[in-house]
Amino acid sequence: MNASPKAVTPETDLYLAKTQELLYNAVLEAKPELSRAAAVLADRFSRDGILYVFGSGHSHVFAEEAFYRAGGAARVCPILDPEYMLHVSARRSTELERQSGLAEGLLAKYDISPERDALLVVSNSGANRLPVEVAELAKEKNIPVIAITSVSYALQSLAKGGRLHEVADFVLDNKCPPGDALIELRHDLPKVGPASTVVGLALLNALIIETLARQVADGVTPDIYLSSGLPGARESNQAVSDRFSSRIPHL
Repeated sequence: MNASPKAVTPETDLYLAKTQELLYNAVLEAKPELSRAAAVLADRFSRDGILYVFGSGHSHVFAEEAFYRAGGAARVCPILDPEYMLHVSARRSTELERQSGLAEGLLAKYDISPERDALLVVSNSGANRLPVEVAELAKEKNIPVIAITSVSYALQSLAKGGRLHEVADFVLDNKCPPGDALIELRHDLPKVGPASTVVGLALLNALIIETLARQVADGVTPDIYLSSGLPGARESNQAVSDRFSSRIPHL
C-alpha cells in the first residue's frame, strides 16, 4: 500500500467530493418540482391516499427505503416482485426490466386508486421498458406519476422507446452522468463509484418530508412511523400499520 493508513486515496476523496456536488446541484434544481409534487401528494394523503413506489434492479431499494421506515410516512406501499429485484437472480432481473408487456401484470397486484393514490417510479437510466411502461400505464389510468431519474442518462441511452422523464408528471433529476459511476481508477478499467442511490434517496426523503410538512401546515396530522427502539414505538407503529394492513399487502 502506497497510501497512508490514516488517509484515503485521492480516488475516494474525489468520489466524496463529486457526490456532494451532485447532491447539491440536484437538490437545488429539484426544489420547485419537489414543491409541486408534494402539493399533489399531500392532497392525496389527505384524501386517505397512498404513495406506491416502484423500481426494478437496484432501484427497488427506493421502494424499501420509503416503506415502514422510522421517521417515514405510513402511507407508502412498495411495489415488490422478486423477479424484478436482485436476490433471486440479478441477471434475470436485468433481462426482465428491459422487456415490454410486464407492467400490467405487475400493477394488477395492487389496488391503486386514480382518485386518491399516486405513484413514484425510479429508474436511473430512465429508459428500461418495465419502469417506463409502469409509468405509462399509471398515466393512462389518471394516476399522478413522480419520477426519480437521470435525464442526461436517458437522453444518451440507446434503448428503444420513450423515456421516464417524458412520461412522468413530476421529474426529480438526480443529475448523475450516463453510466452512473464517477471515478476512473485506471484507463482500461470501468469507472467505479455510483452516486444515483445517494442522491436519489435524498430526493425521495425530501419529497416525503415536504409532503408531511404540507399536511401539518394544512392542519392535518400525518401518519408517521417511529423507530422501533424508541419508547412507545411498538404500540404506535402497531396502531398505524393496522390502519393500512388491508391496503398495503407487504405489511
